[in-house]
Amino acid sequence: MNRHAERNQFPPPQLFKFDNLERPVQEHLKRVYGCLAISMFTAFAGAYVHLYTAWLQAGILTSIASIGMMIWLASTHHTKENETKRLGIFAGFTFLSGLSLGPLLDYVIMIDPSIIVTAFLGTSVIFISFSLAALYNTNRTYLYMGGFLLSTLSWLCLAGLLNIFIGSRILFEFQLYAGLFLFCAFVLYDTQMIVEKSRMGDTDYIWHSVDLFLDFIQIFRRLLIILSNKEKKKERN
Repeated sequence: MNRHAERNQFPPPQLFKFDNLERPVQEHLKRVYGCLAISMFTAFAGAYVHLYTAWLQAGILTSIASIGMMIWLASTHHTKENETKRLGIFAGFTFLSGLSLGPLLDYVIMIDPSIIVTAFLGTSVIFISFSLAALYNTNRTYLYMGGFLLSTLSWLCLAGLLNIFIGSRILFEFQLYAGLFLFCAFVLYDTQMIVEKSRMGDTDYIWHSVDLFLDFIQIFRRLLIILSNKEKKKERN
């Protein structure tokens, strides 16, 4: 009886119990992360199609189609009647996004296929850790980073365009690592923004999951390149 009482007195910690969030917000987050989980499967399917089938290959057209699907999703109103349609559009967008990763995955496989698993696990750990940090934060601190993050993203895009003509390795490395840290910060910002939007009555969980999906993909892409470059340096030495 004494042991039983001690167990009740000191219950095991519950990492995913968010008492600081209202019940409707928690329900909204369940839908968002459920939708995000579906996007991981469809993106994987897209990458698989490029790597192991001849049905469809990544290229400029698939990238344009992916952007087109995202615009279509944004322009389709969030209503109960459109929910199934928008989920289909979202699945198409994430499938094409995974397909667009195909050429990079081909390159990584030529160096070391295990890099893909390492990069995915690393991205998952980063994403989960930063998401939890944002959800447990009660001061809305990360919401104030929005202007800085968007401004930094604009400068990085400009640097990327400039580097097409310059071809500087140092600028490429800077853009790569700065982009990695930037999208880690975007996970914090987007997660808290989703919570605040939910509190204000915005229940568009499909579009909210797009923000998190893009953060995940961008972190994954950069980890793939960073790990591949390190592996190539090892081979040279």
